[in-house]
Amino acid sequence: MRNKNVFFFRTLLAVLLSTTLFACKKTDLAYYNYENNLKDYKGSALEYIKSQPGVYDSLMVVLDRLPALEDSLQNENVTLFAVTNKSFQISVESLNAVRKKTNKAPIYLATADLAQLDTMMCKYIIPGKLTTADFESYSDGLLIKSLKYQYAMHVAYKKANASGFNGGGPAIITFTDPKNSIFVRYWQSTPTNAVNIKTSNAVVNVIAPGHDFGFGDFVTRINH
Repeated sequence: MRNKNVFFFRTLLAVLLSTTLFACKKTDLAYYNYENNLKDYKGSALEYIKSQPGVYDSLMVVLDRLPALEDSLQNENVTLFAVTNKSFQISVESLNAVRKKTNKAPIYLATADLAQLDTMMCKYIIPGKLTTADFESYSDGLLIKSLKYQYAMHVAYKKANASGFNGGGPAIITFTDPKNSIFVRYWQSTPTNAVNIKTSNAVVNVIAPGHDFGFGDFVTRINH
């Protein structure tokens, strides 16, 4: 009976991940076509982020308020799922739309609750330098522990199709917050639009801009 349950769960997980990857909005497809021409960056993950003006400004606002995380991105070996400005914009706009309905003053990243920002930001940083090669043998994806709080995140890797060739396209990582649940219907996922950017101390994967920073938790965590 136990083996049947395990088989059922693995099958269900595989179906869900396949559905997630191929049921994206058309606007998401452009993110899959991003080619990593950088390959290697001669500097730390933190320096890489700072070197991309107009892309990671919001991320730097958060990191500047969390010096321990800045230090990790500068000096520790980590894997970073880098969140772009658009993702933060989506979350902040959603938060302030809710607050406006109850006549509350807006909250921005520079004033948002620091403990909550820390909790959410740590989900995007994984100890150790992990590339897609570390994930490709796991057909159902892999659970990995995030920085500081050891929160379980899920990573699934596959090659997209291209020009009629199965698996001949760019590498895609689906990065998921399982929400501490074994039921995949509660999981929140996001694709990447670039992977395996190597810095002196880290591997950086770029989260697609349509992602809602915090995996759907930003509004409830920050709104008070």
